[in-house]
Amino acid sequence: MRLQNSPVEAVECVSTGSIALDAALGVGGLPRGRIIEIFGPESSGKTTLALHVIAE
Repeated sequence: MRLQNSPVEAVECVSTGSIALDAALGVGGLPRGRIIEIFGPESSGKTTLALHVIAE
C-alpha cells in the first residue's frame, strides 16, 4: 500500500533462514537498522528464529 505519492523506499534485509517466512514478510526478510519484535507462545520457535537471523 502506498501512502499519497511518496516513493517506495528500497529496504536492505537480512534473511530469516526460511524462504516461506521471508516471502510472507513481503520484503525478503527482516529489515536492517529497524527494531524487530518477535513474540508468541512458549516453545513456538522464537529463540530458534532469532539465532537463525543472527547466523545470517
